[in-house]
Amino acid sequence: MSERQAAYEAAVAELAAVNGRLADQRQEAHGWYAQQCEAAEAAVRAARDRVASARAEVTAATEQVAQVDREAAELWEVLRRRVRLGPNRLGSPPVPASGAGGDPVALLAAARDLLDRAGRPGELDGSANPLLALAGVLTTVLTFALGLGARALGDHYGGELAVGMPVLALAVTMLGPFAALAPAKVLADRRHAALGPGPVAVVLSAGLVTAATLLLLLR
Repeated sequence: MSERQAAYEAAVAELAAVNGRLADQRQEAHGWYAQQCEAAEAAVRAARDRVASARAEVTAATEQVAQVDREAAELWEVLRRRVRLGPNRLGSPPVPASGAGGDPVALLAAARDLLDRAGRPGELDGSANPLLALAGVLTTVLTFALGLGARALGDHYGGELAVGMPVLALAVTMLGPFAALAPAKVLADRRHAALGPGPVAVVLSAGLVTAATLLLLLR
């Protein structure tokens, strides 16, 4: 083999080696490019997902704010009716305090529960029993006096009135304990309480005992 032939073969071998290295580098570059494209597409998809999630959160927050505003206005109106103030005197619902924390839905629910409990009057306590009994006694005495007047009127005019007036007098007297429930209700309203079964029993018992006593004394 001549020296020229050997140089040619060496050059061909070197060119083949260069082409092989170039092909490897080209393949590596294509692989790197594909990885970068895939990473970029993944980043774009993640960014789109974050944007969609942020939009959903903004929509949910906007709806919650609107709901809170509606419920706050409704509770403010309930409060206005409870305290019997006009809209101009009570004003508009207060704005949220700066830096206030907590779940607004839970806070509004607690405020609604407080208004509901405040709007339900409790039953009169035992301290009102003497006044209730006094109402039963005095009202029964008053109706008994009216009955005596009716009886006296019948005795004065005689005839059918002498027969009917005693019956009317007895009916008026027996209605006295029940008529005493009217002043008892006034007392309960002034104390912002309900006239429950217990207070009613006190009024009726005092009135019935008074009526029976008066009837026995005048027999």
